[in-house]
Amino acid sequence: MAAGESEILKKNGQLVLRSKRARATLRAMNVILKYRGREVTAAEVAFIQELIAAQPTCSRRRLSQELCRAWNWVQPNGQFRDMVCRGLMLALDRAGHIVLPPRQKTPPNPLVQRSRPQAVDIDRRPIQTSLRALGTLRFDPVRRTPQEGLFNSLLEQHHYLGYTQPVGEHLKYLVFAGQRLVACLAWSSAPRHLGPRDRFLGWSAETRRKNLYLIASNLRFLVLPWVQVPHLASHILGRMTRQLSGDWERVYGHPLYFVETFVDPERFRGTCYRAANWIVLGRTTGRGKDDQTHRANRSLKEVWGYPLDRHFRRRLGEA
Repeated sequence: MAAGESEILKKNGQLVLRSKRARATLRAMNVILKYRGREVTAAEVAFIQELIAAQPTCSRRRLSQELCRAWNWVQPNGQFRDMVCRGLMLALDRAGHIVLPPRQKTPPNPLVQRSRPQAVDIDRRPIQTSLRALGTLRFDPVRRTPQEGLFNSLLEQHHYLGYTQPVGEHLKYLVFAGQRLVACLAWSSAPRHLGPRDRFLGWSAETRRKNLYLIASNLRFLVLPWVQVPHLASHILGRMTRQLSGDWERVYGHPLYFVETFVDPERFRGTCYRAANWIVLGRTTGRGKDDQTHRANRSLKEVWGYPLDRHFRRRLGEA
């Protein structure tokens, strides 16, 4: 047996040698359910059943918080993984492994019932000048500020994909030149499965699950249509990637080491990303994250990426 593939245990007062591979096989046999990269064993299901039985009047939200506390299941910023935990418990309930208490409240789902952003009137006088004459740009993070509505409205009106509420960790920026608004950018948590990126990084499934939170996706990038300034888009991307990791760490408690985006080659050539030194990692399969047919059901997108740290491969490959 190779070194590192065995462990010493004490059984009936005697030391015995057991294969770690056998232990891994035994655990795999005891896995009841896999959810968002977490394997739930029969023993953990029993623990959740005892947790519910011990607190029969608790709400589902309170139970998920108690389970996060018991498992020390937290995000990098120290906050409980409450929503993921609730999803896990609901999956176990639907599969018949546990019985959750009845819902005490059914709040509206903002992702389903969200109204479209209302149009906001701003100065739309043409800006036609050089990048140098435009002057210094200011990048304002606007998530959870009074200007977030303006951001949402501009994307809804002027981006070809419209506005979509980001999920997970995300930041939104308005870019100003003096008092004039010139661009909008949205960054969000990276998609879980992305073949070109995972192959580029040399990720295994386990490493991806562990380190995916260290990557962000450029969900939206809009230079307002009345702004005509050569090289502005690539300049904004360059400035943005220099400050994004620091902003992300202040909000979420961890840095970023890599960013990515999708470009539809039927519409765009990705010129500004190329000029900002982003690289093409490959193309999507066109199946989407919830594919059940293994057939393309949407246009293929180019996947572009950009390292935020020169040691990004080592940092993202750490197990």
